[in-house]
Amino acid sequence: MFSRIFGKPKEETNALTSIEKLNETLEMLEKKEKVLQKKASAEVEKAKEFTRAKNKRAAIQCLKRKRLYEQQIEQLGNFQLRIHDQMIMLEGAKATTETVDALRTGAAAMKSMQKATNIDDVDKTMDEINEQTENMKQIQEALATPIGAAADFDEDELEAELEELEEAELEEQLLQPATSAPAAPVRVPTGKQPARPAPKQQTEEEDELAALRAEMALS
Repeated sequence: MFSRIFGKPKEETNALTSIEKLNETLEMLEKKEKVLQKKASAEVEKAKEFTRAKNKRAAIQCLKRKRLYEQQIEQLGNFQLRIHDQMIMLEGAKATTETVDALRTGAAAMKSMQKATNIDDVDKTMDEINEQTENMKQIQEALATPIGAAADFDEDELEAELEELEEAELEEQLLQPATSAPAAPVRVPTGKQPARPAPKQQTEEEDELAALRAEMALS
């Protein structure tokens, strides 16, 4: 376990060192390639000058050197391709290693958590919770039980009394007269109030006169 723990940074350091070394080599090859390209271009210019001077042999020598430079340039290009390929493979291997290491760490954490919470402990904990819940229910029921004078009351008698009260309330509602809807108010123009007829009061003389008329009608 400790070898794995202390070996991971070393492996990561080696991978980073290798990538840095490949980058340095790649930069060195690119610089050499530029130098050779300049030399090849210079040989071409020299060949042109010797051609103008009618020095064919010297011009051919310049072209031969140019060919040699071009071969070296092509070889350096192949080296660069191999380095690029090696860097890609190394970076991919580094990513794969980091991914596997992360998965291994997750699996170890999961295993540790499972050991800390095995099924027996879970069952025991649930039993304790159920027991405590049942005890709390019993305590609440005990506290809700009436004591003293309230314990002597008969529930059936109380329910019968409640039914009598409900029936009396219903009968009282049925006996109440239905209220009629209020008449709509009559709008009267301002300043003109309708004359209200005075209540007719029947006097004793009027009663006697009415009785006399009735007798005359019968005779």
